[in-house]
Amino acid sequence: MNKRMASSEQEKIRVPAPILTIFHLLIAVVLQRLLPLPIAVPVFIQWLGLGLAALGFILGALALNEFRRAQAERTPNRAGTGIVSTGIYRFTRNPVYLGFVFMLIGLTLNMGTYWGVILAWPLIVFMNNLVIKPEEISLETRYKSQYIEYKSKVRRWL
Repeated sequence: MNKRMASSEQEKIRVPAPILTIFHLLIAVVLQRLLPLPIAVPVFIQWLGLGLAALGFILGALALNEFRRAQAERTPNRAGTGIVSTGIYRFTRNPVYLGFVFMLIGLTLNMGTYWGVILAWPLIVFMNNLVIKPEEISLETRYKSQYIEYKSKVRRWL
């Protein structure tokens, strides 16, 4: 299979990031019921988890605000006006997805389980392969050197 066909096939594989996140959250809840971890989550960690979930929500809100300010398309697979590289996008190319990971970890800690911390790693792998890489292929095809330059300056996650 040549590189062009591989890119084309990968671009077709798209899973909505919120669905992936909710799926991992549900798995964490089910695992806690079926296989509770023997380590109790202290109350102050539960509160920190709530703060982490709030931070995740704030990251998403900041990202959407930057798109609104730039009057850019918020849906990755639709044609937009350009690359948004201001505000939170100066620090991470994927603040919304980073926010989802923070919400998974934070909400599960707040529920009294460490399963979200464990499941954050598979979520990141799935997010990279099923969401981010296809988006990056699309953005690179659409914006070419502008996106490649942005990608060279700003990290994918942090």
